[in-house]
Amino acid sequence: MSLTALLGPELPYLRRYARALSGSQTMGDAVVMQTLEALLVDPSAFSRDQAPRLELYRVFHKLSGSLPADGGADGMFARIPLQERQALLLTAVEGFSIDEAARILDTSADEIASEIESARRAIAESLTAKVMIIEDEAIIALHIQSIVEDLGHSITGIARTRKEAFSLASQTPPELVLADISLADGSSGIDAVRDILEIADVPVIFITAFPERLLTGERPEPAYLITKPFEPETVTATIGQALLVHRELQATASNEKQVAAA
Repeated sequence: MSLTALLGPELPYLRRYARALSGSQTMGDAVVMQTLEALLVDPSAFSRDQAPRLELYRVFHKLSGSLPADGGADGMFARIPLQERQALLLTAVEGFSIDEAARILDTSADEIASEIESARRAIAESLTAKVMIIEDEAIIALHIQSIVEDLGHSITGIARTRKEAFSLASQTPPELVLADISLADGSSGIDAVRDILEIADVPVIFITAFPERLLTGERPEPAYLITKPFEPETVTATIGQALLVHRELQATASNEKQVAAA
């Protein structure tokens, strides 16, 4: 089997991971493309003796050099270093075991376990927000609400339609949005989010049963995706990463304005 055929089914999920790490579809997809181009130049970098998905992620980490570096000593990134975030996302979102994550990141299983625990603790201590949920299925919405509140966040409300979502966001601005794709009145969660982003600068996490449809790399697509059915740990990790990246970007922009005004 050709390398292209072998890796094709795994690429949507590598895009999901790279986008979550960078907080950007554009940057995440670009780093994935760099990895593929490097493999085309040197296919020997990819070991066919390993599971294709694990090996693709390992090569991604070995070859990619364009992911954001940690911020300064006082930045949000400093509270959760890059490898801690990588370890948490690899296990909680991408579904790798601790041993597999250790191979991907070229470290020990004990180190990965320690980094995951440290990342969880930092998220719980440092990253709370007002969260809005856009979900038309009541049971799922209440499940998400329970997970989010257990993390220490507050819920601004739950919307079932595009119209309800915009109205709720206008009345009670959120700091994070969790949005389903298909809503009760046949409207789109994507359109509801576009409406909200016109009046608020907030990170958005989409929840969908068909993530591959939003991971093609062929059009504007979300940076953060959670796949239905989901585990609470997946929600925890994705919320933490989304808030971390967004707040770091806000802090950087604020610092740049202050420097420019000085």
